[in-house]
Amino acid sequence: MNLSCAIIDDEPNAVNLLEMFIQQTTQWELKGKCYDALEALTFLKDHSVDFIFLDINMPHLTGMELASLLPPTTKIVFTTAYSEYAADSYLFSTIDYLLKPITLKRFLTATQKIESYFGNNEPARQPIQPAIDYDYFFVKSGKVLQKILLSTILYFEGEKEYVRLITGQEQLLIYRRLKDIEEQLSSPFVRVHNSYIINTKQLTKVEDNHIHIADKKIPISEKFRDGFMAEINKRRF
Repeated sequence: MNLSCAIIDDEPNAVNLLEMFIQQTTQWELKGKCYDALEALTFLKDHSVDFIFLDINMPHLTGMELASLLPPTTKIVFTTAYSEYAADSYLFSTIDYLLKPITLKRFLTATQKIESYFGNNEPARQPIQPAIDYDYFFVKSGKVLQKILLSTILYFEGEKEYVRLITGQEQLLIYRRLKDIEEQLSSPFVRVHNSYIINTKQLTKVEDNHIHIADKKIPISEKFRDGFMAEINKRRF
């Protein structure tokens, strides 16, 4: 696949290794090599690339600090010798997280993931097409048909053939699959996990690859992370 990229890393040996891997195993165009974050900011203002390899530990500005200054849509493959930054990387449009020293085997795995990402082979990245556009709907729970305002819903939690609907005041058990409910919802509702659909208007923060809604801590799975972050980035300063 023909993709363009840039490497941002203050270690020349690390840059040279990635460049060699790219040249020997891909058809990607390496448009630039930057050895500090300030140089990278200038380069990326004038050059468009599909994604960047970004080291985290750099002088002046760290990779995380640089990522926060880039457009939210910037696709990033983080590279670092430290695993503790992995959770923070999910706050950005992260495709992969490579731990140094990067082996050829690990790079080839990343290559497949990157090309799959840009090939749109991941159905969960496609935006959910709304089937309804109402501010309420009716839920049958037991023998009761109950009216629910969409604005009051915190999240849906799938439990095999059932779905638990959680509002600020009550919980209802619905005999539906989570996938069926997902197909009837649109923004601000987003699937974030095989077991969860959340109302983004109700979340209070995103931290350590988890969403906080009321007193509930909900995990974000890799499968649905990009769709969720795309929704969040629409309202990010």
